[in-house]
Amino acid sequence: MLPLTAVCCFVAGRKPILSSTPLQILFHLNCWYFAAFFLAEVLMFVYKGSKGNLCERCLATSVSVLILLPCVALAVYYLYLQTFVLRMEFILSSILLCFYGLEFLLGLVSIFAFSRSKVY
Repeated sequence: MLPLTAVCCFVAGRKPILSSTPLQILFHLNCWYFAAFFLAEVLMFVYKGSKGNLCERCLATSVSVLILLPCVALAVYYLYLQTFVLRMEFILSSILLCFYGLEFLLGLVSIFAFSRSKVY
């Protein structure tokens, strides 16, 4: 018996063609989600790069380091956890994780420097 989500088409003596309509809908929605995700990442990157560092405030820099954690999780997903990873995705995600690692280290150094300085 075929699953309810599968569409079965028999073509003149050939094997049945099985496809999942909900899966195809999710693929389509994922395109829109990725566009929104990309835009949100760009906006968060601009926020983290400008506000935390230029204001020289521990709280803003700490928030930027905390925002970095979900970004790292998504980069790790693209690097390892997908079903099929293209070589280009692997290279881009690896470079992104290197940047995130440097950003994390420099963010911690900046937090310590900002917390030690006396503001008058």
